[in-house]
Amino acid sequence: MSTSLEIVRLTVNGDPRTAGVPPHWTLLETLRYAMGLTGSKQGCDKGDCGACTVLVDGEPTLSCITPVWEAEGHRVTTVEGLAGPDGPHPVQDAFDRYGAGQCGFCTPGVLCSAAALLERTPTPSRHEVKEALAGNLCRCTGYTKILDAVVDAGRVLAERTSGSGEASNG
Repeated sequence: MSTSLEIVRLTVNGDPRTAGVPPHWTLLETLRYAMGLTGSKQGCDKGDCGACTVLVDGEPTLSCITPVWEAEGHRVTTVEGLAGPDGPHPVQDAFDRYGAGQCGFCTPGVLCSAAALLERTPTPSRHEVKEALAGNLCRCTGYTKILDAVVDAGRVLAERTSGSGEASNG
């Protein structure tokens, strides 16, 4: 029994990528199994846990329930694409400093959701962080360190933008 493959063309982490995948595959399956980008985690496969969250055109997207063809023609950013040439994204750095990632399974999805929030709202309140991360479940941390890290990452971004904290990373 042969499986037919369809060619999908995606822009992932700024790079054009092509893969042959079964027509029923999700964005998550394509990223992990066809493109080798294993940062996004396969958790519930129902869109409930947020471990698979990636950014599509800058918006948090549950890749486990998104058919891959829906991502064609859009910019997909995975946790691997958050860091830039100058190093980790400020939210990645803050997670490290605050010990916000415990087992790490939810961390990629939380980081993507947090990065999207910080793009829209550079200095979010704790309430805004809670709202933005409501779709990302974590069983290890109790969320306090996650909230602290995201708020601090916003502070770092604001300082960089204003020019007053370029040499400071926290």
